[in-house]
Amino acid sequence: MHTFRTRSIRAVTAVVAVGLIASGCASERGEDGDKGGAKDTFVFAGAGDPGSLDPALASDGETFRVTRQAFEALLEHESGGSKLTGGLAETWSSNPAGTVWTFNLRKNVTFHDGEKFDAAAVCANYDHWFNWKGTYQSSAVSYYWQTIMGGFAKNEDPETPKANYKSCTAKDENTAVIEVNEPSANLPGGFSLQALAIHSPKALKEYEKQDASAKGDAITYPKYSQEAGTVAGTGPYKIEKWNKGNKEVSLTRFDDYWGDKAKIKNLVFRTIDTEEGRRQALQAGDINGYDLVAPADVKTLEKEGYVVPTRDVFNIFYVGMSQSANPALKKPEVRQAITHAIDRENLVKTQLPEGGKAATQFMPDTVAGYSDKVKTYAFDTEKAKGLLKKAGEEKLKIQFCYPTEVTRPYMPAPQDMFELMKADLEKAGITVQPKAMKWAPDYLDATEAGSCALHMLGWTGDFNDGYNFIGTWFAGFDKQWGFKDKKVFDAVNAASKVTDPAGRVAAYKKANEVIAEYAPGVPISSSPPAIAFGKNVNPPKVSPLTQENFAETSFK
Repeated sequence: MHTFRTRSIRAVTAVVAVGLIASGCASERGEDGDKGGAKDTFVFAGAGDPGSLDPALASDGETFRVTRQAFEALLEHESGGSKLTGGLAETWSSNPAGTVWTFNLRKNVTFHDGEKFDAAAVCANYDHWFNWKGTYQSSAVSYYWQTIMGGFAKNEDPETPKANYKSCTAKDENTAVIEVNEPSANLPGGFSLQALAIHSPKALKEYEKQDASAKGDAITYPKYSQEAGTVAGTGPYKIEKWNKGNKEVSLTRFDDYWGDKAKIKNLVFRTIDTEEGRRQALQAGDINGYDLVAPADVKTLEKEGYVVPTRDVFNIFYVGMSQSANPALKKPEVRQAITHAIDRENLVKTQLPEGGKAATQFMPDTVAGYSDKVKTYAFDTEKAKGLLKKAGEEKLKIQFCYPTEVTRPYMPAPQDMFELMKADLEKAGITVQPKAMKWAPDYLDATEAGSCALHMLGWTGDFNDGYNFIGTWFAGFDKQWGFKDKKVFDAVNAASKVTDPAGRVAAYKKANEVIAEYAPGVPISSSPPAIAFGKNVNPPKVSPLTQENFAETSFK
């Protein structure tokens, strides 16, 4: 999830967070968290605001952190891991060709608004997305639908991918059958995405009365997605309020939940956009946990008695290049020069937690398909200068966008990381024109639209398949990158169509080698993000996919 996607994050890959409600303030809770009703309220701080209460309109982890507690997909991942397991579908299967997917659904499941969950509800959701029109067809709005299912019933833009979704049929009340036109490496993993989580059919009818709109790179999202009251899922929590002024989202336990009930009644997500601010809030007792702990703070917090688990590595941080935003980037020598100019090892050493690694390709080495044979670009300022001269771009000026008011698992301190890379590029003779933008929605929308020549993004995997990384960006034309290269696209798509697991991994390795040769951007690093909890907290199992289930959380 985008990084991107952002989109990353493509983006990616929702820490959103939120705020205190009266029963959870520090003065009432006390140091041990057992006063003033605090046992009923868990406050978690993330690094950025969510973009939407409808996960179908999002592509970022800040949003999904919140919505995941309220919405469920057909498939999920095992708690704390990356293995697919049943979600709203207890079991699932496909035909040999991988084009017909049958889901045996859970019974006695109720939506937050009282509607009944059944196969007809599943099909209502998939058909709703398939029939989106207007701004909903923008890749900034419907990124995940387009990534997993292609285009729409009627594409309005020739750049929109061909639809792969064919139909959804309610075979009976508890059996839904989804058909696609061609097999895809995105399935069945795509059925686990928050962006394809199931909404109440009653809510969908209200959604369809409202439109999204766009002016330039700026997207105006529909009102229902920006305030609580309409959205309704089946999760252990239901969304009660989004107080944008206080940067907080409040959820309450859904007592009619079909599975294990949430252990804490109220869940509050608050946005605190600096690492220091989040740490100080935990130490002061204002919050019960937070994500994206500064690498330097991990050992300090552990010594003070806080619980600070570290997730397994499952992300990639990169500098993206938009060839449509700056034509000089169409020259391979320029892209190679930028890649040689950035000191990745220094970034890892100074900015990432222990266990961080410099990257050579657009997936971490924990994903099958990682290749040891990719072309590498060692840090070499003089070589970068030589390549720029060869390209006739010794006086290159380039815009470099970076996000504010956010921290991401792959990007602990965006401005600090930007300043280091800016200095590296300037040593190679490149004039960097900085552009700071608020993460959501400004930065995400602008990078998705390809408006930033250079930009920083990353990706935390949604599911464990190499295509979820390289296919996220390089399966076809993507505005974020602004290039068309048949050799790259063919290599990535060929890998996605291999059904034999060993053969697919080999094809992913080959695709990584083709991508590295083309050098569309700069893969920078992978890192193991840490998450912190109060001394009195029994935390949820931490997920390499950053898909923590806060219903598991309790106070000691």
